[in-house]
Amino acid sequence: METLLCKHWHHCRSGDVAQFLDTDPERGLSVFEVKHRQEKFGPNTVTVKKRTGPFMRFLKQFHQPLVYILLAAGGTTALLREWVDSSVILGVVLVNAVIGYIQEDKAERAIESLKNLMATSSTVLRDGKHVTVPSAELVPGDVVLLQSGDKVPADLRLHISRELRIDESALTGESVPVEKTEAELPPETILADRKNMAYGGTLVAYGQGRGIVVATGDKTETGRISELVAGAADLSTPLTKKIARFSTILLWAILVLAGLTFGVGLWRGESAVDMFMAAVALAVGAIPEGLPAAVTITLAIGVSRMARKRAIIRKLPAVETLGSTTVICSDKTGTLTENQMTVRRIYAGGEFYSVSGVGYTPEGSFSIAEKDLQAPLPEALAECLRAGLLCNDARLLREDEAWKIQGDPTEGALIVAAAKGGMDVEETVDAFPRLDSIPFESERQYMATLHGGGQEGAGIVYLKGAVEKILTKCERFLDTGGGLQPVDRPAVHRAAEDMAAGGLRVLALARKETTAESGRIGQDDVSSGLTFLGFQGMIDPPRPEALEAVRLCRAAGIEVKMITGDHALTAATIARQIGIGRADGGEGAAPAALTGQDLAHLGDDEMIRAAAEVSVFARVAPEQKLRLVEALQARGQIVAMTGDGVNDAPALKQADIGVAMGITGTDVAKEAADMVLTDDNFASITRAVEEGRRVFDNLVKFIIWTLPTNGGEGLVILAAILTGTTLPILPVQILWINMTTAVLLGLMLAFEPQEKDVMERPPRDPRAPLLDKVMIGRILLVTILMLGAVFSLFLRQKGQGYPIEVARTVAVNQFVMIELFYLFNCRSLTRSAFRIGFFINPWVLVGSAMMVVLQLLFTYTPVMNRLFQTAPVSVRDWGIILLISYGVYLAIGLEKMVRNRKKS
Repeated sequence: METLLCKHWHHCRSGDVAQFLDTDPERGLSVFEVKHRQEKFGPNTVTVKKRTGPFMRFLKQFHQPLVYILLAAGGTTALLREWVDSSVILGVVLVNAVIGYIQEDKAERAIESLKNLMATSSTVLRDGKHVTVPSAELVPGDVVLLQSGDKVPADLRLHISRELRIDESALTGESVPVEKTEAELPPETILADRKNMAYGGTLVAYGQGRGIVVATGDKTETGRISELVAGAADLSTPLTKKIARFSTILLWAILVLAGLTFGVGLWRGESAVDMFMAAVALAVGAIPEGLPAAVTITLAIGVSRMARKRAIIRKLPAVETLGSTTVICSDKTGTLTENQMTVRRIYAGGEFYSVSGVGYTPEGSFSIAEKDLQAPLPEALAECLRAGLLCNDARLLREDEAWKIQGDPTEGALIVAAAKGGMDVEETVDAFPRLDSIPFESERQYMATLHGGGQEGAGIVYLKGAVEKILTKCERFLDTGGGLQPVDRPAVHRAAEDMAAGGLRVLALARKETTAESGRIGQDDVSSGLTFLGFQGMIDPPRPEALEAVRLCRAAGIEVKMITGDHALTAATIARQIGIGRADGGEGAAPAALTGQDLAHLGDDEMIRAAAEVSVFARVAPEQKLRLVEALQARGQIVAMTGDGVNDAPALKQADIGVAMGITGTDVAKEAADMVLTDDNFASITRAVEEGRRVFDNLVKFIIWTLPTNGGEGLVILAAILTGTTLPILPVQILWINMTTAVLLGLMLAFEPQEKDVMERPPRDPRAPLLDKVMIGRILLVTILMLGAVFSLFLRQKGQGYPIEVARTVAVNQFVMIELFYLFNCRSLTRSAFRIGFFINPWVLVGSAMMVVLQLLFTYTPVMNRLFQTAPVSVRDWGIILLISYGVYLAIGLEKMVRNRKKS
């Protein structure tokens, strides 16, 4: 056995697989051969990729332009021996770095979850004996025995399957356990349809089986997903991209202005030392020291608010990213749907009945032609329900106030339907005790059970199974009143097709009375002479709240796409019910769906086009989910991906924001995601988008509030150098303005509630800059007003013979008061503070009051006068300061009003 390269294990006959792997299906491998193969192939574990060391990962947190600006600010304040301010600035840098390091460290644990996924024990054949060994010790060629409840330890090619059904939902998205077989399959068979394979990490739901290990560790499908997760890019968010671009521009602008200040001063004959200090003052003034803190705190407030709304944010920028989202790619099973099979329609006695209620809760009603049925139910309907209840191996249990199914979800749906029909499950089972059964096998496509309790001691055989298999055995059917009529096969087939066209999984039910005294039944007993009872059609239904959530997303200009491993018809049906893809086919039509096989033949350009035009993708493999996300991103979309399975993890990590389900989600999905929904509620995403838009709005409000101050301070210094005037404000005073106003005024904007139209706007263009032309124009307007007000007032104070300390104190207070009044302008980007209400954000009032108190201390206390070289000012000066500040407030209000009138 030189190599294990076999491209299509599912295409090989099981005997050929055993020969190829040099193993005996009846005896397994020898102990010596196992040891040899363990040395050759290594342990059956997913390799954890070597990560960058902790120190380097910590240093990388400083590698961004905004941090460079802060480090420069900290360095300059240290040169000025302003140790408190320097410590504060560098402390902000350090806190941001620590938070970023912790978030990154937590996110990179996704691969380790995949390793834990396969940490189980397995029963194998070794030297002809059944032995239990750790799954990590399995090797290719091992013969593994499977039974109900087992976790499949590696990828197996099955060679024995006895009623074997495996829950592969975490790997493929298939909503019901897959029936397994031993027969070889065509080479092009997609992962979800490979019924002769059992994949590592999936769960045996029913039956028994035996398979040969064909892949272990990194070579398994789970291992391949590990590579996809590791290879998926860690994308920067729209906010971090824009902040980085903005910070780079700001960095160069500051350096140019500082250099210009130094050069002009030297040209005017000033000393190099004085000009260096002037350049430092300009740089300190122009650097927005509070911006990183504002970003972090605003995002942290968003995280706290989202936690109260049952959404855990694992990475701070993810809050804002949701607000930028243009496309949500949602998994179906367990995300948009309940992940609980539910009977929705029944055909019995020639009539269609609708069944209400969702999931495993046995509450609901039956209706015909939209009219509710009253007890007792029609005989044909009651008997159809009874057959589904008795020909059944599942159990309905109540645990912790929740209803759960033990066994096959399809059988569980039949029990719940019977309970909705008023049948007491235990009483019915006791009244018709099971005597014998013919288990379901994929070749037969039906299950039969023999029960006592028939008339005059006769036994009753109930069957359920595939439509074709059951109908061929039926000679008559039970009509509504309980009478027997010849089977109208064309009508019955049309009924089955009608139900299947609605995306329902259809099961046929039948019965036969028997006088068999042995208490046993065989296949011959149910080969003919059956009475057709009807069909039960079931589906994993959509969550009731998903419909409203999708509608809100569409209203907000966000496109919702479904990417699932389930069948195309089922996916399209659910999509139609919740409103996905209606643009494809009209209000009532099911949207067009592409399958994994369709996608496999598409080139990159065709994939990008398909990702944009199609809303439903079914039978999709993990790498195809990843490719679809990449295709959408190639068109400039900001993609949010939701999911709960192992198969979703690569796409969750690649997406701009990955959203995992907290209850049904696997550890792998949670670790790969940026956000986890603790209630598995798709509607929580809508609330998260709302919160994300609020966060971005508030960050923009902070930026347009803080930049005029930084620009005004820098321009005041530059104006002083150009005119040969003494500096109106000192570097230490600039730091006082920047740090105190950022904390007490600017950060109060982080608590601003969302504006009323936040979910009526289209998503922001991902290519749009952080600030649009209107905002830039407003920043320039306020900057010029600040420059004019402060510089002219300073010159006035000097001209009237006031000491330089008084003139500078007036200049500082003018800066602060303009910022305070302008803060109220910034509470809404388009409306006045009077229209949004002064008291809806009390923190703004609290911060403003505290700022006034600090400025009074700054102006009148001897300690502050010594520290900051200030002096008391007169009441008359305060009157001028407040009058000018109010004038700036009115000017911005007028600018808003003019722009709003132009829009209308």
